[in-house]
Formats: sequence, structure tokens, C-alpha cells
Amino acid sequence: MYKNYLSIYAKSFSWAGFFLPKKIYNKCSSLYDFCRTVDDIADQESKLNIKVKQFNEFKNQFIKKDFSNQIIKNIYEVIDDFGISKKIVYDLFDGVETDLKNEVKISSKKELLIYSYRVAGTVGLMMAKILNVKKQNSLKSAIDLGIAMQLTNIARDVVEDNKKNRKYINSNFESIRNTLKTADTFYDSSFSSIRDIPIRCRFAILVARRVYRQIGSNILSKKNIENYNKSGKIYVSSLGKFFQTILAIFDFFILFTMNLKEHNKEAEHQIINEEINLNERI
Repeated sequence: MYKNYLSIYAKSFSWAGFFLPKKIYNKCSSLYDFCRTVDDIADQESKLNIKVKQFNEFKNQFIKKDFSNQIIKNIYEVIDDFGISKKIVYDLFDGVETDLKNEVKISSKKELLIYSYRVAGTVGLMMAKILNVKKQNSLKSAIDLGIAMQLTNIARDVVEDNKKNRKYINSNFESIRNTLKTADTFYDSSFSSIRDIPIRCRFAILVARRVYRQIGSNILSKKNIENYNKSGKIYVSSLGKFFQTILAIFDFFILFTMNLKEHNKEAEHQIINEEINLNERI
């Protein structure tokens, strides 16, 4: 049976999605279902050879346009409707494949940026295309928002990732704090370009940005690694989401007073460009 993973798993995005027009929400849901399916293959509790086999089968279904799989059929409708380059999808596959190893260890800023682009910057870019964003700088900023969210995920999931033998950052609170500081610079870079999103969709992205960034603040409130390790999954409560939604209203009006700024993450994008030509994707 086909399931809507956006409503089942992505509580922060589902909250923000409430503010999207129904047709756009459905397209975003198709994108999320696809991404979540790929991600779940890598994260499931199975032997590595089984996960690799399932990943390759799903990737081949995509390559061969196997529309008997509803998720594949839906993502191709999104790709065709919004002119999304399949290179972006293959970047996502490459990122998830990075996790299909007995041990994952990221040991440089470049590796972390490329990984974060592949598994989440790609999603931000595809989402922006669904939202009819056209300007190159704004599409770059959509990548930045995806990277910011992925760095937040990495900072939140250190304990869980260590259990899976994955080390994206060091397992100490200083590394977690520094990762969130880096995430904040990407959240900041994404802000002004949200003005380029059609007005009927703009507020939903402001809410998603606010709510996800708050996860980082909740992590920092733990103050040390001992409290962090005892916290379990750190999330934003319904009351917290409501408060961030109120703050997003102020963001919405602030955007009207701002000029679109030049993209300020060119140095980081150049690092990614050493391996992946982002201009071909944008």
C-alpha cells in the first residue's frame, strides 16, 4: 500500500506544509516520499548486503522508469513538471550510498559539505524548483537551507549514528556546537532569497526554516555532552512549533523590507564544485 511519508515521519515539514497550497503540498509530498524511501533503505536494521541489494533495486527502478512503483511514478511526474535535472537525483543516490558501508567516517570540511549537499542540499534544490524559484542565487540559497538542515540532523543524531558506526563529526559537545554554528551560517544565507519564492508558498518555508533551526537551539540548551547523551531524540514540541510559527510571521514581513542579497556561501559552494558541478544542477 502506498503511504504518505511526509505526514507519517516528517513532523516539522508536515507542520510547515499546512501552509502550502494543496497542489504544491502534494508535489512536495511526492518528493519527500521518494527521498524518505531511499533514506530508509540505508537506515533500516538489516545486514549490509541486504541494504545494498534493496538500494540497487530501487535505484534501477528509477533508472528504468518502473512506474509499477507508485513512488517512482510520482517522482517522475515532479521531475517532468518542474524541469528537475536527474543529475540532482543521482547526487542524492550518491549521498545515501555513502552510508551503505560497515563504517562511515567523514574527516574533512570538504567531505562534510559534499555529503550534506548530496543528501539534503539536493532536496532543498528540488523543493525550490517545485516552488517555482527561478533566480540562480535563490536556487543556491535553497541548497544552503538543505545543508543547514542536514548539519542540524548530524548534530542531533550523534548518539544514534555512533550506534550505526557512522561518524560525521566528533562525539563531543564542542564539535556539536561548532556544527550548529556552521548550520546557522547556512540558515542565514538562505533567508533573503526566500523572498523569491511565490508569496503563496513563502510562509511555509519560513516556518520550516524556523522550526528546524530551533532543533539546534534545543540541542545547545543541553550545555554538555552528558546531558545531550541522556536526552534521546531532541525535537521541537507542538508549543515550540507554534511559537516559531508566530516568529515566522515577523520574518514574512521583514522580507518585504529587504533587498535580495548576493549569495554569501560561494566559498563553500566552490568546495562542493571541486567534485560536483552545481551550475549543471541549478
